[in-house]
Amino acid sequence: MRVFEANISLQVCAFLKDFLNNSSSFENANQKILDAFSINRFFENSDDFQVLKKSVSLVDTSSVEEFDRSEYGDFQTNKDLANKVVQHLIKKDISPEIVIEPTCGKGNFIIALLSNFKAIKKVYGIEIYKPYVWETKFSILDFLLSNPDSNKPEITITHCNVFDFDFKDISKQIQLEKLLIIGNPPWVTNSKLGSLNSSNLPSKSNFKNQNGLDAMTGKGNFDIAESISLMLLDAFQNHNGSLALLVKNSVVKNIVFDQKDKRYRVGEIEKYCIDSKKEFNVSVEAALLYCQLNLAPSFECDEFDFYSLSKKISFGWLNSKFVSNLADYNQTKEIDGVCPFEWRQGIKHDCSAIMELERVNGHFVNNQSDEIKLEEDLVYGFLKSSDLKNAVIKSTRKHTIITQTKVGQETLYIQHLYPDTYSYLMKNISNFKARKSSIYKGKPLFSIFGIGDYSFKPYKVAISGLYKTYHFSLVLPQNNKPIMLDDTCYFIGFDKIEYAVYSLILLNSSKTEAFLKSITFSDAKRVFTKDILMRLDLVNLANTISRFEVETQIINLNAKYNLDISISQWDSFINDMKPMKENQLTLF
Repeated sequence: MRVFEANISLQVCAFLKDFLNNSSSFENANQKILDAFSINRFFENSDDFQVLKKSVSLVDTSSVEEFDRSEYGDFQTNKDLANKVVQHLIKKDISPEIVIEPTCGKGNFIIALLSNFKAIKKVYGIEIYKPYVWETKFSILDFLLSNPDSNKPEITITHCNVFDFDFKDISKQIQLEKLLIIGNPPWVTNSKLGSLNSSNLPSKSNFKNQNGLDAMTGKGNFDIAESISLMLLDAFQNHNGSLALLVKNSVVKNIVFDQKDKRYRVGEIEKYCIDSKKEFNVSVEAALLYCQLNLAPSFECDEFDFYSLSKKISFGWLNSKFVSNLADYNQTKEIDGVCPFEWRQGIKHDCSAIMELERVNGHFVNNQSDEIKLEEDLVYGFLKSSDLKNAVIKSTRKHTIITQTKVGQETLYIQHLYPDTYSYLMKNISNFKARKSSIYKGKPLFSIFGIGDYSFKPYKVAISGLYKTYHFSLVLPQNNKPIMLDDTCYFIGFDKIEYAVYSLILLNSSKTEAFLKSITFSDAKRVFTKDILMRLDLVNLANTISRFEVETQIINLNAKYNLDISISQWDSFINDMKPMKENQLTLF
């Protein structure tokens, strides 16, 4: 059966039916449950007491059926996984006196802890969803009724937003006891919860102090579990104990990455990869994050398989460099520096239904299958990440309208010079006004981002930021116009085709691939970013490749793609890169 929308066992229902008939008030009931089971404030108020008393009194407990506890479609930790995590902690000789679970859900971790640890003195559970608060309390009662001789620590389950909970107050009270922080915080981002109108969010702030454009275009987005984890580390880093949280892989990576600046007093940082499809039926890369508190700051993380405990890799900081595989990185670290050319992100317009076109029978057609009459001048070939498959690209399946040559440029000129294009854009003005990103606020009509002189370079070397392939493409002009890329792609642009080809050969070398694999995380939302690509020191890379190898690659490209490139400008290319190296980190 269910009470307060929470599952309740037959045993607990029968117990409460008798217990509440003999309780005169919720204060009296709370005291009795505290005395018998060490659960604080079982009833938050008189209304809860009266509703529960009435609900269980109406039930014929002889006919109650047990309900399947897997009916919720969220990422609740199943009992088996909760027990395996606790057993893993036991193998590490963890024996906590104080336990904190910041988002306790239906209570499976708490039951696993009560089943396995005998020295626990206090348990603090926090949960925002009221039915889960009740289900946790019912589960605890069920366990203690079935195990009357078990240890009964003082248990407090608090119904509130975890971001409103005062962890620092608990921190002051438990300074000497051995602490365990355990749980499974939400696997969603702040923007996702915001779109669901969730209240389970921290106060609005620029979480990682990103600059204005970064914060507006995505870097300001963060995982809720990451925010919770850092809040807990901030409150308890100086306590003796451990932290064990089930989080997405990206959260573990970000916490280790932030250690360089934050220097939390945590050591022995370990990541135990779990099978999320098996455990939660979701396609998310996740792991158990484990670390010890109150140690000298650690800047590395050892990665294991949770089930076999076999070690996979170590990642983290090596001097001033953050890498995904410390062992492999040492083999290619000589090319880790500063790229002499500035990598750029492609065009961002957030209006694909209108701005992205195909040419069908001599006409332009948009994503809504509208046949459109446009002037050709503002229409350019357009590539997405999925288009960057070949080593050399000369044509595109899509086109896009380029309304500006630089960010913020006034767009009124379109009305006078390109009336057909202007008419089409104005006809669809509602689509542009519906764009949600704040970067368009206060900007000219039909504004785009990721546009500048670099966008119009005729020869580009590009890579997808989304795909887990270490492959670069040479992008050549189409109909004597430069081809544009979307904002999921990164590129460097050139005026000389020879320089573009030389760069392509360097970037597609085995040395580059090995290096990139040692500093990128394959489970990242974007495997490649500008920060990653700017670490490619092409000058040092050129020194690791023989001139003969470069010439061989040029011959192969000429033959396969009908190019006419020679190695005659190789020395000039190398010399031109050297002075650029010091002045290339210009702002976007």
